[in-house]
Amino acid sequence: MGHYLVTVSDTPIEVNTDTLDQLDAISQGNNSYHVIADQKAYRAKVLDAKGKQLSVNVNGNLYEVTIADANDQMVKAMGLLEASAQKINDVQAPMPGLIVSIKVSPGQTNAKDDKLIELSAMKMENLNHAAGEGVVKSIHVKEGDAVDKGQVIIEME
Repeated sequence: MGHYLVTVSDTPIEVNTDTLDQLDAISQGNNSYHVIADQKAYRAKVLDAKGKQLSVNVNGNLYEVTIADANDQMVKAMGLLEASAQKINDVQAPMPGLIVSIKVSPGQTNAKDDKLIELSAMKMENLNHAAGEGVVKSIHVKEGDAVDKGQVIIEME
């Protein structure tokens, strides 16, 4: 027996395959169906389907429907769908070199991929970008300083 969480226009409804088996649904072709449920007749037409998200017209009313099976529900319960921004603590020198320029200042809020520092190493200049969001707590180097690989150059909070 399968278990689904069907969300219809922001209203969650738990459905199992036994409930679905009790529906009397006849395909009318062209994504249209004649459905009898609880002794009531409905005309339904799937207008748009993208994966498990549907736009359905039932007796002239438009509904947005999302279907979540057991796996979808487990992934959501585990929080794996949450788009959480990664917080960064410290920024370290990726290689030995010289600090060419510092693109941030203490107290500045940074988002992922923002430019933090420019480092010259092996006759090449490299931009160091933020791996996640954070606020600059302190800067441990100044322009022209030599740094070692792994040395903390910016402290974030």
